[in-house]
Amino acid sequence: MNKLVLYCLLLCLPLQAWAQQTAYLDSKRFEMIRLAEEPVIDGVVDEAVWDQAAVITDLHQMLPFEYTDPSQQTEIRIFYTEDAVYVAARLLEEQPGGITANILKQYDANLSADDWFMVQLDTYRDRRSGYRFATNANGVRWDAIFKSPTDMQADWQGIWQGESAFDENGWTTEIRIPFQTLSFDPENSDWGINFIRNIQRNGERIAWYSRDRQFNAGDTGIAQGMTGIRQGMGLDVVPSLTLRREHVYGNGARAGVEENFEPSVDIFYKVTSALNASLTINTDFSATEVDNRQVNLTRFSLFFPEKRDFFLRDSDIFEFGQIGTYGFSNRDGTGNSSITGSIQQNARPFFSRQIGLSGSGAPVDLAVGGKLSGRVGNFTVGSLLISQDEDVLNGVEASEIFVGRAVRNVLSESQLGIIMTDGDSQSNLDSNLFGADFRYRNSRLPNNKTVEANAWVQKTDTEGKQGDDLAYSFSLSSPNSTGWQGAAVYSRVEQNFDPAVGFVSRTGIEDLAVNGGYMHRLESGSYLRNIYVTAEGYRANLLSSGQLSSEDLAIRIALFNQTNDKLFTKISRKREVLLNDFTIFRASDGSRSVVIPAGEYEFYEWLLFPNFATQRPLSGSLNIQLGEYYNGDRVQLGFNSTWRPTRQYELGLSFSENSIKLPGGDFKVRLTSINANLAFNSRWSWSNFLQYDNVSENMGFNSRLNWVPASGQQAFLVFNYGAQDIDKDNNFTTTNSDISMKFSYTFRY
Repeated sequence: MNKLVLYCLLLCLPLQAWAQQTAYLDSKRFEMIRLAEEPVIDGVVDEAVWDQAAVITDLHQMLPFEYTDPSQQTEIRIFYTEDAVYVAARLLEEQPGGITANILKQYDANLSADDWFMVQLDTYRDRRSGYRFATNANGVRWDAIFKSPTDMQADWQGIWQGESAFDENGWTTEIRIPFQTLSFDPENSDWGINFIRNIQRNGERIAWYSRDRQFNAGDTGIAQGMTGIRQGMGLDVVPSLTLRREHVYGNGARAGVEENFEPSVDIFYKVTSALNASLTINTDFSATEVDNRQVNLTRFSLFFPEKRDFFLRDSDIFEFGQIGTYGFSNRDGTGNSSITGSIQQNARPFFSRQIGLSGSGAPVDLAVGGKLSGRVGNFTVGSLLISQDEDVLNGVEASEIFVGRAVRNVLSESQLGIIMTDGDSQSNLDSNLFGADFRYRNSRLPNNKTVEANAWVQKTDTEGKQGDDLAYSFSLSSPNSTGWQGAAVYSRVEQNFDPAVGFVSRTGIEDLAVNGGYMHRLESGSYLRNIYVTAEGYRANLLSSGQLSSEDLAIRIALFNQTNDKLFTKISRKREVLLNDFTIFRASDGSRSVVIPAGEYEFYEWLLFPNFATQRPLSGSLNIQLGEYYNGDRVQLGFNSTWRPTRQYELGLSFSENSIKLPGGDFKVRLTSINANLAFNSRWSWSNFLQYDNVSENMGFNSRLNWVPASGQQAFLVFNYGAQDIDKDNNFTTTNSDISMKFSYTFRY
């Protein structure tokens, strides 16, 4: 009970924060116009009210040649009422038949393969945060929230409206963004704003404002005169109803049939225009997208991203130390770096997948959860308190988990923050963590260059572990889109560092990751557009002895042409030191295993990765990797293809095979997935996903019928089926099946 009182007090601590206005550099600007009349959002810009709006036409090409004239003209109209911002765009097209409009499915939309129009808002004018709202010519919506000045959380889902329409001159779109969907400072009448258009067939990107071919949170113009705004009561009530029938086959503890009727409710309330409180009761995750299957051929943990909507909301606030990106985010599409996956994610203090899931990945009920997050003055704050039910199968008692985060803006683009966690969702041990981080960013260097630096430190206190519980890191990067770019990251993670609601892949190590390269952009008229060459390295040493654990040195070349095709190639030299025998393969029936003996290994690999542009009906990529592997050889072949014969139909096929030959035995690892999607229109879609791997011999099938009548309203009919071929005789035995129906509706006041 004392802990619960403490948590409640900590939930209220952000209310004591104070502010200091950050200076905003001068840039392009226009005067916003406030009107009383509201147009109908149908994609057709025919209401008289649009004639009174501010008109913007001075856009320029951002890619491939910044500040040159765009190939197609764009006309934008914008105004606001007391309740919302309204934006209309006429996207003229000399070749209307060349408009790329493949995406029609609304749920979990990804518009990267299409022509699109985007509005970007920096509602605080702090050059660190903001929102993106985009539509394609089919009226499919996409949105995202910035979790740092340059990185986004694309799984964020706001409530807003957007529709589009084709005409003989191209296409048009209308967007309505309610102020209740946004967080902002009511005392600030000037907002950062930008408009971006993508023309997919020739890789052209057009912007109203850009720097160094980027349009991130720190690079916007200014919309002046945002006054007289209201958000109503600021209350969203989202009740959900779920009917589920689950059948687990076999003789295990969970075997049998279970039927449930699960009502749940999420309540969101704006304490202020910038501070959000939320409450979830009996949270249900039945409609959550399934994970892509992975097979682990390393000694270290795999990292699976969060996909549950409740934890994705405001997840940007809990980001710490730029863990997961550093300077290796490949924003220019320069290929797969050697420093990826769990290496970049190591020592993350808060990883929400640790909550509501057992160690084996089975759902654990959440009785109630509360969150207070947003902005108070010049502070970004987040407090999360979850009450998790007991996990009977694994003997974990019911518990409370608390996460608190506060970040203060300093200098013109930098941040200083702290984080703390308390509780362990997957054991009965007492555990807590405290950390601090600092991010320095300067994007106003000569020639539009940018430099970033990060430093963070964390300490855990876990029952039964004494000492050696620190982790810290320093990084420096220059993430420029033209010319020289590079990054260096040093990290130290001690043996007993144990973030109970975070993520660790390796402890007891210190590591250094570096890369440096040059992006050359060719003149107009050539077949190629960009050439990127980089050298990179990673080395990890054991803290206990200073001995080498892992090393990876590589040279990587990337080629890009004028129609968005890409070709990556890489050659690398790797060294691995095994202190103990490493069982790299174990048959699912237990009949055999392949072991790599302890020792030091050095081996070379070569990678070729062609990637074909997504605007074509048939697109995809190939993956060819050849070379040595520990004391043997490996051949990795794979492909990923997508066929869109029309905008209604999409068929995807992905396959990879690792053929590994070692003195201890040969084996092959295959992963296969098939997805078949049907979009009846932008509101109804049916998605099917089948995946299989030959290591576990598990096959999983997920089918979802989705209805999105309006933003903030949706219904799912979901069917899951699992089977396993333990004897490897091609006779699969059903392991589980479930069917659920869920509907949620947002009541906004």
